[in-house]
Amino acid sequence: MKSIISLVLRYIPRPYLQLVGHWAARGLSIFYIGNKVECPVCNSKYRKFLPYGRNTSSRENALCPSCLSLERHRLMALYMKRKTNFYTANLKVLHVAPEYCFIDRFEQMKNLDYITADIESPLAKVKMDIHQIPFPENTFDVAICNHVMEHVDDYILAMSELHRVLKPGGWALIQSPQDMKYEVTYEDPTITDPKEREIHFLQNDHLRLFGRNYGRELEKGGFKVTEDRFVMDELSKAEVQRYSLPGEEIVYFCQK
Repeated sequence: MKSIISLVLRYIPRPYLQLVGHWAARGLSIFYIGNKVECPVCNSKYRKFLPYGRNTSSRENALCPSCLSLERHRLMALYMKRKTNFYTANLKVLHVAPEYCFIDRFEQMKNLDYITADIESPLAKVKMDIHQIPFPENTFDVAICNHVMEHVDDYILAMSELHRVLKPGGWALIQSPQDMKYEVTYEDPTITDPKEREIHFLQNDHLRLFGRNYGRELEKGGFKVTEDRFVMDELSKAEVQRYSLPGEEIVYFCQK
């Protein structure tokens, strides 16, 4: 199963996967019936989640067959439910590179004025380059932008644009892959070969790998950043296992 999923992720273009991947995953769910893990995004329960990853070292117990949430999505859902006003306040929300597992659910929430945007995703309603967001400053209460900054040419400009369109007092979640062995962000523009990028930056479409300084990088965009060790400090081991969460991931809560 791991090998099949790795091949699919590696060779089928992402826009096509975004359109049809959920049907394939739901077909596989019959083999995962159980009650050992639970998805806090869609509330489905399984004996375990599907494996996920582009190479042979793909992660076990990662992908929810029902909604396609990954570990980071389940973490974000729990964090927003327990530590923000996302599910209770009337909010205007910009969701960049929207994830399949969230779109329908957020669109149905009556407290949200919810806008999805991306430069290429067929799931997004607004076609948008994050380097030049086509909305006036002080437009949104919340911005969600996960696993984007490792792809863009100028991530400081992209962060600044998200800061610009937030209202004063607004907040954003801007997560990215990190390697904590690096003190600072690892970049090398001379690495252009896709295979080399995968070796150095985890994926062939990544331009960098953020290190322990990621919070300070977000501050360069204008944000006040709180590095919240929500998983490590506030959740029990049983919850981390039940929801299959990334045990050491820091949530970067960004405020304007």
